[in-house]
Amino acid sequence: MKSILILFAALGTFAVQAQQINNITPAVTVNGEGIVKVIPDEVVIKSRIEHDGDNPQEVKKQNDAVVDAVIKYLKSEGVPEKNIQTDYVNLNKNYNYDNKTYSYVANQAISIKLDDLKNYEKIMSGLLKAGLNRIDGVQFKSSEMEKYMTEARKKAVLNAKNKASEYASALDQSIGRAISISEGQTSNFPPMYRMNEMKMSSDSAEQETIAPGEMEINAQVTVAFELK
Repeated sequence: MKSILILFAALGTFAVQAQQINNITPAVTVNGEGIVKVIPDEVVIKSRIEHDGDNPQEVKKQNDAVVDAVIKYLKSEGVPEKNIQTDYVNLNKNYNYDNKTYSYVANQAISIKLDDLKNYEKIMSGLLKAGLNRIDGVQFKSSEMEKYMTEARKKAVLNAKNKASEYASALDQSIGRAISISEGQTSNFPPMYRMNEMKMSSDSAEQETIAPGEMEINAQVTVAFELK
């Protein structure tokens, strides 16, 4: 009796496994990539105002005066207040072990977003004349990122479809509807020019100093298609 029960249990297990196999949909799963290259139309200037000296109050006062002049200049050129952002404000105390004296460094970092690249050289020249003495980086962007990201996603899905069709045709088969879609890593690579710890002069800003180039927007997807 016990042997008969074990036999029926085994047969039931085989039946379930067979049903599961029959319910599996043949599929081909591929990765797709979409790339859109865009000419930037915006720029973010990562700037820093910095002064040092022996008197902390005087150092802070000098720095604040330049910050005030820079902000007033930007507003006079029509840069919206929302495009001027203070990233941080520091006043550091340093000790010189050679002569056993203290010195102080005041700095304030400001991000400046320009909506029109034509104003870049003019604004840079004006900033330096206003007293801004350091540029940490210049980053170019697009004002229509969502539009181009959507385009990149569509290209990624079509790329996956083409790949799946190629795999299937090599087997004399074809693909059907998509069973699943998952988004992978998406990214954009705007041109970024770094000028860390670089002191600027107003003379250098009178020249054509930056070429925006192109930025690359990338989307990746994984898609599973029915295999017929």
